Amino acid sequence: MGKARLLIVEDDPDIANMLKIYFSSLDYEVEIAPRGKDALEKTRQGMPHLIILDIMLPDIDGYEVCRTLRMNTRTSHIPVIFLTQKDERSDKLQGLELGADDYITKPFDIEELKLRVQGAIRRAERESLTDPRSGLPAGRLIEDQLRQIIREKGWALLDIRINHFEAFRDVYGFVAGDDVLRFTAMLLSEVVDELGTPDDFIGHAGGDNFIIITSETAAPSIKQRLKTRFAEEVLSHYNFIDRQQGYMVAPNKEGVLEKVPFMSLAIGILPSSEHNFTDIREITELAAEMRRQDTLAAEA
Repeated sequence: MGKARLLIVEDDPDIANMLKIYFSSLDYEVEIAPRGKDALEKTRQGMPHLIILDIMLPDIDGYEVCRTLRMNTRTSHIPVIFLTQKDERSDKLQGLELGADDYITKPFDIEELKLRVQGAIRRAERESLTDPRSGLPAGRLIEDQLRQIIREKGWALLDIRINHFEAFRDVYGFVAGDDVLRFTAMLLSEVVDELGTPDDFIGHAGGDNFIIITSETAAPSIKQRLKTRFAEEVLSHYNFIDRQQGYMVAPNKEGVLEKVPFMSLAIGILPSSEHNFTDIREITELAAEMRRQDTLAAEA
């Protein structure tokens, strides 16, 4: 697993910098947002594994930030720990009612906060709420989303897989492979922000497999933009020699070295208007078949 990403939303620069130095020393990837609106924008740009959220902020308060996160399909799963000077029972209850995962009062014990952060991230991963590498919704959250849309119309599911990912990971290592997964998650978010809506769902189904649930009208343009941008931007994950020769060399199943193309995306689109579903397995199986057809078309 790569570094867990924390977003610290705190307008006091001394506290924010202290937390950043402390959690960075524990090998977390840490970002700071001094305002509520900054926090929402940073969350949109890159999904954190957990948010430490001060309630008293100079623009919108932490309650409003948490409420906005919980109302958005793509951010509703992110664990939130409230950090505040308030110690009133009503304030704590308000935060928990909004879906906060924990609550700690200033002045706080940094070791206690560390344990609460670790516990919240572990719970999310154990309950299959998030993928530990991308921070995107996984497992049960994806299933819940599919159950929610199964009776609706107008949506399309994009089944996305990274071609040649395993060969890349075998040659470049697991850390480089995790970097590609995080890059892919960020790319999906950027393209959906550009061409979809805030209600569109992005999930990490496991390994090199992702999904997007969007509208039927937006799906084709999202698919094309993802393929184009991925093909261009994934090259930065290869070394100079591989980029120059236009491929990488990796052992096949028999251990013989062979040329392997650069990674690309296979994307199948499953439009809801063309099918009647009775089970979420039908959705996932048909979407996977559409993705396999996309792979075959690209290889033809």
